[in-house]
Amino acid sequence: MREGFEYIQDWDAERSRKGFWHSFELPDGSLIEGVTSLEALKQRLAQFPIPADLTGKRALDIGCWDGWYSFELERRGAQVVAIDNWDNPRFRQMHAAYGSRVDYRQLDMYELTPARIGRFDLVLFMGVLYHLKHPLLALERVCALATDLAAVDSFVLGEKHFAADILARPILEFYETDEMGGQTDNWFGPSVPALLAMCRVAGFARVELRTVSDYGAGVACYRKWAEPEGAGEAPVLQSVMHAEDFGINFRSDLDSYVSIWFDSPLALTRDNVQPEVSGFGSRPMAVTELRPHFWQVNFKLPPLPGPGWHEVRVRLEGGRRSNALRIALDMPLKVKWVRLGNVCDGATWKPAEWDTSKGSAISFWLHGLPENADLKNVKATLAGRPLRLLYLEPPPKSVPAGFLARMRRVPARQANATSTEPLPAGQWPLEVRVGDRLAGRHMVTIKP
Repeated sequence: MREGFEYIQDWDAERSRKGFWHSFELPDGSLIEGVTSLEALKQRLAQFPIPADLTGKRALDIGCWDGWYSFELERRGAQVVAIDNWDNPRFRQMHAAYGSRVDYRQLDMYELTPARIGRFDLVLFMGVLYHLKHPLLALERVCALATDLAAVDSFVLGEKHFAADILARPILEFYETDEMGGQTDNWFGPSVPALLAMCRVAGFARVELRTVSDYGAGVACYRKWAEPEGAGEAPVLQSVMHAEDFGINFRSDLDSYVSIWFDSPLALTRDNVQPEVSGFGSRPMAVTELRPHFWQVNFKLPPLPGPGWHEVRVRLEGGRRSNALRIALDMPLKVKWVRLGNVCDGATWKPAEWDTSKGSAISFWLHGLPENADLKNVKATLAGRPLRLLYLEPPPKSVPAGFLARMRRVPARQANATSTEPLPAGQWPLEVRVGDRLAGRHMVTIKP
């Protein structure tokens, strides 16, 4: 057993004697004494900004064990779901003693998804993280389940384990078998910087260290940015795209990242740029000034409530929110009708021609595109060689109802494309597809 964990064996022995880990005050005033005192339980919960009145709120207690926290949140008025990976008879004993209505379920951590158990205003994730073989994945699941606050409390490495200079780094110690206190279900020991960094990377907008003790640390993890006190100038968002494929379509089952572009004269860093999607914030992974006052920001797509269109905005230094641009989440590409229209040189505008000595792009127009057509699902080839789409005109803000109305009145959307390799001179077919649907073929004269 690794030195510094002897206390865990003492706790295990005490739990074997007492039966309970949590202490409880029963309705008749009698007390059940567990390993953790009532005062310690109250203090551990009090480290987080959890209101005394939770009426109308949904709360989730992950790894509830004997259930003191679950019953306390219920006492405050919350509708509570309590989760553990085994059926603890002491939880059921206290559930009956309190006449509780807490929804007690046996599920594994990795089974917890919004589709299965819903979303919650408050998620307690206390004393669980270091028991998990995949801690970052678990924190991402917690983030997806929370709509406001997640209270994360975990064992952290201390000076009895490593020197202070090492503990200042974001490190994880791995326990292959029973190195941590003789228990085989303890896998990782994070330093405090590592715990904070993992909470940020998991998708939370704000991460606040609340307490550090001899045995652990408490972190309040927020899904949304704090509302600003001032009213700084709102930036103008120029573009938003998938950071890898440059489209506007995203999948919730993938680890996806968003890129945004905007102008600002401010000195910007990861600490004063606040992107959000449908109101849920996400800390930037990269903030880059591409040219004077023109910025690109990349950030993790935060967990969102469901499929459909979502608005992306950004605030700078706590100022006002920018204009909104939309992305599509988990939306299939439904192509009812699509047609390739005019084709011309992107520089000279000559129809059915591309003079590669005068311009690097060819332009064409597409009728009937679905709203979520983008640079990834619209594909073009010229002379049998794939082109790279540079631009696709956004859809109009209002679309006439009905299929025939779309055909007659919706304006065509312009696309610009370039070639990544030399093209042969002569007359060659331009072929455009939207998803798996052929939009059309036009003959184009290529001039070298």
